[in-house]
Amino acid sequence: MTITAADIRREVKEKNVTFLRLMFSDIAGTLKNVEIPATDEQLDKVLSNKAMFDGSSIEGFVRINESDMFLHPDLDTWTVFPWGSENGAVAGLICDIYTPEGEPFAGDPRGNLKRALRHMEKVGFKSFNLGPEPEFFLFKLDEKDEPTLEVNDRGGYFDLAPTDLADNTRREIVNVLTEMGFEVEASHHEVAIGQHEIDFKYADVLKACDNIQIFKLVVKTIARKHGLYATFMAKPKFGINGSGMHCNMSLFDYDGNNAFFDTEDPKGMQLSETAYYFLGGLMKHAYNYTAIMNPTVNSYKRLVPGYEAPVYIAWAGRNRSPLIRVPASRGMGTRLELRSVDPTANPYLALAVLLEAGLDGIENKIEAPAPVESNIYIMTQEERKEAGIRDLPSTLHNAVKALQDDEVVKAALGNHIFTNFVEAKKIEWSSYAAFVSQWEIDNYLDLY
Repeated sequence: MTITAADIRREVKEKNVTFLRLMFSDIAGTLKNVEIPATDEQLDKVLSNKAMFDGSSIEGFVRINESDMFLHPDLDTWTVFPWGSENGAVAGLICDIYTPEGEPFAGDPRGNLKRALRHMEKVGFKSFNLGPEPEFFLFKLDEKDEPTLEVNDRGGYFDLAPTDLADNTRREIVNVLTEMGFEVEASHHEVAIGQHEIDFKYADVLKACDNIQIFKLVVKTIARKHGLYATFMAKPKFGINGSGMHCNMSLFDYDGNNAFFDTEDPKGMQLSETAYYFLGGLMKHAYNYTAIMNPTVNSYKRLVPGYEAPVYIAWAGRNRSPLIRVPASRGMGTRLELRSVDPTANPYLALAVLLEAGLDGIENKIEAPAPVESNIYIMTQEERKEAGIRDLPSTLHNAVKALQDDEVVKAALGNHIFTNFVEAKKIEWSSYAAFVSQWEIDNYLDLY
């Protein structure tokens, strides 16, 4: 449903909206906002694309001498948040960022994804759909309202109360999301204590990425209401599973058909030639795009053997040990699931890169290797080598080095985002590498 400026003006009055959040994402994937009063004068400015902010205050955006940025709201992202205040309701719009010259800003992650979608359309596809599966942890707050690493339950995979004490929190999150227009498909406790997952219906990739950003905001807001802290950090606790954000992807053609589905597949998997080539592109670039899918030092504490996270570059059908799998659903539900992505990834950057990697496979007819249906976790190093299975990068440092060697991935980011991302990650790694951890003190201080 298309939302018009008139619809927004009407809802502002009907729902007593007093403040409006103009939201956008920085290169790191953090949701930012400029909040303005929802007066007629300010609404006129917003709806005519004249709202401005200082781009030099956002890391990785622009220099101080070229700081003026314009916010162009996507009216279809209009939402009135279900939590209000005594001062009235708060609504939000997700915006694209433009320069004073009226050009899309090259450092805007959302605008960059739109650029990849234009390439997709030229190749001959109408839409790229994403079904994300974001996981998160709920921790207790201390007496100063600061987050701790103490979980509030001892639940496990698909457990229910009384072991799953966050059941009410999760249920309210689902209710709020539903009120905001999300189609929630599943909500459950995850494998680790304190870990949860809420899955919402797939959508075209731009809307799905917008949904991920709003989802994180809702989860954190409702958790605080219940005296808990929600984190999407990849591996907040040693010794238990980390949090992933599996990405289920599919291409659709202009006739509304799933381009990944083919009942005549000679390999018997009911996958199309398009799907195999897209998969070939994902596989070819997997090592080099890992820095975008797993962008923090902490991400690589999750990507280790023994905790169900993918570590090896391979694909399969129902086997869950490889990097990419093909879930059982066919027809309109035919999709490829990339299992390495974690929720610290900037969704707009991650999906732009994955789309361009897949399109590279289609345009250059990159053959996917044979599927690996045995459990890779129990293979020896020699067996993996013989099967042509490569490990993912083990550190952010190695992942960033690999990123710089892949022209397709670099082009998917554009020069501005690529340059600023690499610079930020090199600084992050240098800071981490120089830090003396408690593990080092515990293991070396007495010994030496």
